[in-house]
Amino acid sequence: MIHQYQLGGYHIVLDVYSGSVHAVDALAYDAIALVDAGTPRAAIAPALLKKYAAHPEVTPADIEDCLADIDELTAQGKLFTADTYADKAFDFKNRSTVVKALCLHVAHTCNLNCEYCFAAQGKFHGEAGLMSFETGKRALDFLVENSGTRRNLEVDFFGGEPLMNFQVCKDLVAYARSIEGEKGKNFRFTLTTNGIGITDEVIDWANKECYNVVLSLDGRKEVNDRFRKDLAGNGSYDRIVPKFQKFVAARGGKNYYMRGTFTHHNTDFTNDLFHMADDLGFTELSMEPVVSKPGAPEALTEEDLPRLFDQYELLANDMLRREKAGAPITFYHYMVDLAHGPCIYKRISGCGSGTEYMAVTPWGDLYPCHQFVGGAAYKLGDIWQGVTNPALRDEFKLCNVYARPDCKDCWARLYCSGGCAANALHATGDIHGIYEYGCKVFRKRMECALMMKVAESLDPALAARRPAPDATTPAAEENGCDSCMEDC
Repeated sequence: MIHQYQLGGYHIVLDVYSGSVHAVDALAYDAIALVDAGTPRAAIAPALLKKYAAHPEVTPADIEDCLADIDELTAQGKLFTADTYADKAFDFKNRSTVVKALCLHVAHTCNLNCEYCFAAQGKFHGEAGLMSFETGKRALDFLVENSGTRRNLEVDFFGGEPLMNFQVCKDLVAYARSIEGEKGKNFRFTLTTNGIGITDEVIDWANKECYNVVLSLDGRKEVNDRFRKDLAGNGSYDRIVPKFQKFVAARGGKNYYMRGTFTHHNTDFTNDLFHMADDLGFTELSMEPVVSKPGAPEALTEEDLPRLFDQYELLANDMLRREKAGAPITFYHYMVDLAHGPCIYKRISGCGSGTEYMAVTPWGDLYPCHQFVGGAAYKLGDIWQGVTNPALRDEFKLCNVYARPDCKDCWARLYCSGGCAANALHATGDIHGIYEYGCKVFRKRMECALMMKVAESLDPALAARRPAPDATTPAAEENGCDSCMEDC
């Protein structure tokens, strides 16, 4: 399977199953399209000669050379590669799965009242509550006990608003550090916060203990304050922005993300990203499309898609401009590593929700991820008894890209792994379905991300700024890839 498109002045051809990305001229682009369409080989050269009749610089010899190059790339496994991965997908149920990450819901309550909140203002459609230290401690023990030989374990402090239970967050990190040596583990903590509760103590603690922080800001003041309001209906922008700026400065501008949500009301979301970058000084950015019930005022519509696609292209081109100028910004969804990306098992299975990754409620219940919390049918068990619903866990083990019929002909499926199971459930009532709107947005983002990689390789001004390879990074074969399903 191949995918062809033109963007940024480039003719781009993606060979889906090898992952090869080719930037070609117009002649090769058209020739590859004819081969892909099943055109008989004897008919390809005449068809190209006819198309390029007005271009005397394109000779029969050029066409033959082009076709020979296509044959060579095909023989090398870089073009028209067969799908050899389908047989690898369905052994997942039988593998020994370890838990590598927990989303700790330390607070099912919030000091904001965001109208589009999927978590129902932090309560997850249930009762409010804070996680006790004892429950959190048991959650960390559960993670250690079920992590097998994995050394690096990830824990996200989540809510609601986790800083409403800050003391427990501190106590849990202290406990984790106290057992790391004995258990042979390394805990990497992340904090996701709306910023209201940030203090100097929070900043000092997070910058010492948290591998990453996710800071929620939707962009311009009027955009942010449309939905991100406190319980009294007041916008949060003026209170949180100075705190975020101080927080990020204290981190040295690293290991953080400004995470926003765009809605039907700000489909010009690049202006929010540029505001965060140019006016506020943030360079590590993420902007997610809202997921809400159809018909809701904030819900994105089919009519919004053309503008969203234009926005993603505008963003990609502007990021290349900034990179040339020596002042780059990062956009989470454009981060694609073509040389050392995820192994094929990861590309098939995705985020690992319900198997490698689970969410823990304040009361110790286990769910496949934070977006399933509160749904009784998706309770996996609890941190004391472990997974008591193995059938559900097995269903999530098999919830991979090859288990989704609607993904069969999608060129982007090995980049999204079939997409988010929770979004699929909300859109279709089945975790094996797809969220079609999200698929359209994802494919556009991938086209932009791959175009940027092409530009960075071919544009001398960009290539000169590319960092040298990190000689300290082990090759895949030397980094335990044969056992990656247990420890990667």
